[in-house]
Amino acid sequence: MTRALFILSFAALSLRAATVAADSARGEQLFETLSCVQCHSINGKGGKVGPDLGRRIDRDFTPASLAATMWNHAPAMWAAMRTRNVSPGDLNEQAAADLFAYFYSARFFERLGDAGRGKRLFASKHCAECHGLTDAKLPEAKPVSQWESLGRPLEMVNALWNHAATMREEFAKKKLAWPELTAQDLTDMLVYLRNLPSAPNANARIEITAGTNGQALFDSKGCASCHNGKAALTSRLKGKTLTDIAVAMWNHEPRMSAAPAPLELVEMRDIASYLWAEQFFKDQGNPAAGGRVFTAKHCATCHNDPSSGAPKLTGASRSYTAATLVSVLWHHGPQMLDQMKTKGIAWPRFEGSDMANLIAYLNAQNKGN
Repeated sequence: MTRALFILSFAALSLRAATVAADSARGEQLFETLSCVQCHSINGKGGKVGPDLGRRIDRDFTPASLAATMWNHAPAMWAAMRTRNVSPGDLNEQAAADLFAYFYSARFFERLGDAGRGKRLFASKHCAECHGLTDAKLPEAKPVSQWESLGRPLEMVNALWNHAATMREEFAKKKLAWPELTAQDLTDMLVYLRNLPSAPNANARIEITAGTNGQALFDSKGCASCHNGKAALTSRLKGKTLTDIAVAMWNHEPRMSAAPAPLELVEMRDIASYLWAEQFFKDQGNPAAGGRVFTAKHCATCHNDPSSGAPKLTGASRSYTAATLVSVLWHHGPQMLDQMKTKGIAWPRFEGSDMANLIAYLNAQNKGN
């Protein structure tokens, strides 16, 4: 690739860099079409050459930590792909974001859940007083054996949201307070219920949609009329999972002055995915620490040297996300590796915090340009 083409293609990716709508279904398709599945598996499905990406990353998974993992693994990955004649395909920023969403959704229930705790919670939160395990205790309350949403908490919370008025009446009859839940409570109960002999076979998944209608729905359903100013959700949701968001919606229902607007499942997914994407792709990093990473990892050696052919990363109207950096790595990493070898520079390795700090530094340098 010529120097001019390298710079133009990098700039095109960087200028598009912003929070993008991510879709786990598209990501799952890309995992197949980009041949990732030939070497990697997701929760046991796929190749065995590389690690299972659904089980490798811990509970502190962020876009920056995934970008760092992919960066560290890249030279070995390229070598394995050449050995197996695997074509890398194209991974633009949107595709990288979709893959992030798929990895996140597929490994969601790898967070530890305790079935024993879940069984106790199902009783103590009074769920068992209306919902039998195999038989209906109330005509309008399906037994657990008919719950198709056990592996999909957004579907479950959507059903709870739409039946909240009926449930509130039942709680009032029984003189019970509305049960507050935590994300861990819901995880524990779902682990317990999914492992019952009578439970439907449900793989644990969170379906992250593009959320393109999320903001419009957030407005039209009346959410925006309350959640603005000091009550805005942006800062409150930083670092929260989709189950955190879903549980917060459940806990919030009895505090609403009016009955909540009913939501179709696709609307629930769009709103939750919109709220999730707004905070998920914005890793919090330290720009000053990122500047030190930029120097220590020898980024400046090429990117501050016009003769290298590498584009200058600062001082232009662009923003960066982890998805941007993964896309650039995918397109230009092999050429970068060759150039680094000629200069005697080792391929840099990053911790997740390094990558988050580096992204914060680059964005701070470009702010206002």
